[in-house]
Amino acid sequence: MTKRLLMASIALAMSGTAYAQAPAPDNLEKLSNFQSTGTTEFTVIEQGGDYAEGIKKTLERIKLPDGFKIGLYAIVPDARHIAVGPQGVVTFVGTRKDKVWSVTDRNKDRVADEVKDFAPSLRFSIPNGPCFSSDGFLYIAEQNRVLVFPAAEFFYESPDVAAFNVVKQGDLIPPAEESYNHTARVCKIGPDGKLYISLGQPFNVAPEDKLDLYREWGIGGIIRINTDGSDREVYTYGVRNSVGHDFHPVTGELWWTDNQVDGMGDDIPPGEINHQTAAGQHFGHPWYGGGDVRTNEYAGQEVPYDVVMPAVETVAHAADLGMSFYTGNMFPAKYKNTIFSAQHGSWNRTTPVGARVMVTFIDDEGNATIEPFAEGWIDENEEYLGRPVDVAQLRDGSILVSDDLAGALYRIWYEGN
Repeated sequence: MTKRLLMASIALAMSGTAYAQAPAPDNLEKLSNFQSTGTTEFTVIEQGGDYAEGIKKTLERIKLPDGFKIGLYAIVPDARHIAVGPQGVVTFVGTRKDKVWSVTDRNKDRVADEVKDFAPSLRFSIPNGPCFSSDGFLYIAEQNRVLVFPAAEFFYESPDVAAFNVVKQGDLIPPAEESYNHTARVCKIGPDGKLYISLGQPFNVAPEDKLDLYREWGIGGIIRINTDGSDREVYTYGVRNSVGHDFHPVTGELWWTDNQVDGMGDDIPPGEINHQTAAGQHFGHPWYGGGDVRTNEYAGQEVPYDVVMPAVETVAHAADLGMSFYTGNMFPAKYKNTIFSAQHGSWNRTTPVGARVMVTFIDDEGNATIEPFAEGWIDENEEYLGRPVDVAQLRDGSILVSDDLAGALYRIWYEGN
């Protein structure tokens, strides 16, 4: 299909959908009308050199189960959450800054050849959360906006891309509630075709005077909307700050990580991986700080909701972030339908923990157990050599791991014993 025909088909497909228009200053209105912005330059990231060699040396110390290997896939500054294009052409990587990166392996040697910024004519604000629909629509959840990019794997080569609002600026949360804390959104398309977006609440423990507002908006929860932005509802309540979720490949049920309360000591409360079986369930915050540990701020108060306890408790303060179910065929059979998740690492624990990739096994009754899969990013001096953020699967069945400290994507593959 020619570019002109593709653009025309996208315009036709969207003509019956009420996409709101963004403020003109960041060029979204022009892009929504397929108009050029005059932008011509990309930021291109060098993929070799001493910096890459330093990361490769760190990877020599990473411990994996027998038969698995890890290598540097790409240098990607501030790399956060990952969206692998369904055509296998390009991978998009969000950041907590103002860039989204496109990562391309053109010769298919399983190492990226090119990393450049995506849609440089747009101004992003904490575009942490990219996700794809199966038919190739890229969604990016920002601090207070959600955008959609039809045919992103086609348009990424140009500075100007087809782009539309799903949730326009200032409508994801009330602007007065915008914060510098816990604003890294993630998104996934559910089995129902709806878009699920996490909305972390900004406090260590949410105060009472905010609870009604937060419950109404889904702040401290996960919302779901149609992919055109309509029919918004709060799907999940009682979340402190979830930065990773995915749907079980067989049951279709939602599983998600949650970062728990700080300042209660090195060893409490635990982190969480949660299993949600129905809309509207409550998972305890702010009455619980993690697991069944009550927060100091709400100690002794009666909990006004039936609370679902975590499916898995993780080591306190390890900061469980991105997660993905494994559906590939490369890894041994025992890994099918397991969760691979990233522990970013503690920021305030006396002895640091985390900075590793975990694997969670789920049995036929839904019982879950977790264990380390890839570790070694904390050295003998208790210094971080990397901080994993997210895990995503490539089409060949290998997985990518992002690291926002090193600014890199790693690839983990299986070669057999």
